[in-house]
Amino acid sequence: MCLAVPGEILRIEGASPLEQMAQVRFGAVEKSVCLAFVPQAQVGDYVLVHAGIAISIVQQDEVQRIFTYLDEIGELDP
Repeated sequence: MCLAVPGEILRIEGASPLEQMAQVRFGAVEKSVCLAFVPQAQVGDYVLVHAGIAISIVQQDEVQRIFTYLDEIGELDP
C-alpha cells in the first residue's frame, strides 16, 4: 500500500512552476519536495506528499484528521 503524508511548506525555490521545489516539514523532519503537480502551493500550505512529490494541497482541518488517524493506528510512534 502506498501512503501520502501531509507536510507544511516552509520555503519554495525555483523560478518556473515545473522546477519549483519546497522544503516541507513533516513533524521534526524536513525534506525537499517537488511542487510540479501543485504549482499554486504557497509557503504555509499543507501538501500531501508521495515519493517526494506534492500531489495535492490539503486544508489544515483535514491535516489534523489525518494525524489523529495515524496516531490512533500507531503510525506516529517513534
